Amino acid sequence: MFDILVYLFDNYHAPEACPDADVLARRLAAAGFEHEDIDDALSWLSGLAESTEHCIDMARTVGSGHRVYAETEYRLLGTEAIGFIAFLESAGILSAALREIVIDRALALGDGPVPLEKLRITVLMVLWSQEADIDNLVLEELLEDGATRRLH
Repeated sequence: MFDILVYLFDNYHAPEACPDADVLARRLAAAGFEHEDIDDALSWLSGLAESTEHCIDMARTVGSGHRVYAETEYRLLGTEAIGFIAFLESAGILSAALREIVIDRALALGDGPVPLEKLRITVLMVLWSQEADIDNLVLEELLEDGATRRLH
């Protein structure tokens, strides 16, 4: 599923550039993706649209605030994912509404804790869905593959 999400990010400059779900499914199948992965990705993207609508509406009335994680959220996300989300929020990359969308989509992945590589792609897709301008350094961090960096 995550390969498909990265493919969408690479091949469609904005969510509006994506065709409807049926056409997109055919294009993804023609590109060599498995039907089960295509179904999972399209379902995840549908959930992203629903979560975005709910969280953006909520942000208009509630605003921001301090986030306290429920025990199940903490268990499913894991410490590393929660720390990364807090880092992105404190750096001004995620607003409170975007943070909630990221949390919702990360929890939708299922069993936890969420690996950092998957969380990075989740954040990337949330920012892409909002057509947010992504700074090159932030983009590099989100596309980081977890390999050890060499310092020169």
